[in-house]
Amino acid sequence: MGAVIVRIVGTDMPGRSCAPGDAPARYENVHVAVQRGREPFEPVPGDAPEASWELEVTTKPGHDGGIDIGGPFAQGRRGERFLYLTWGTLDDVHGFTMFRRAKLMLADVDPAVLARAAAGESTLVGRIGLTDGKGLPICARVRPPQITWSNS
Repeated sequence: MGAVIVRIVGTDMPGRSCAPGDAPARYENVHVAVQRGREPFEPVPGDAPEASWELEVTTKPGHDGGIDIGGPFAQGRRGERFLYLTWGTLDDVHGFTMFRRAKLMLADVDPAVLARAAAGESTLVGRIGLTDGKGLPICARVRPPQITWSNS
């Protein structure tokens, strides 16, 4: 076990502004990033044709015989790990101000797909549409079929 390269590819971007139903005002200059620890990693404008990140996670044998994922991008408890996509506004004064997140559930990756990536045979690729059914940035737990995990 060791390092695994993960590539997240987001399509169907929601745009640079939005007003979620629970928001007191409209969000402008919307960006999406993968969360590293508590910080956004490589924010991408919400109106870009596509968002893509390449990051490294660590792997080790899990207590259940599976593969446990760690590192600064991995969130959650053992057996329930996930990656956050964080949505926020970006400006020169406040920097990145998060208003919404999506959990990409790593526990849903097919064990054979994860094993090939952990063995160094391939990259783990997650493909996801980033706009929900209301035209807003996707949020909450994201599971297949909303995201597809494969090797490349």
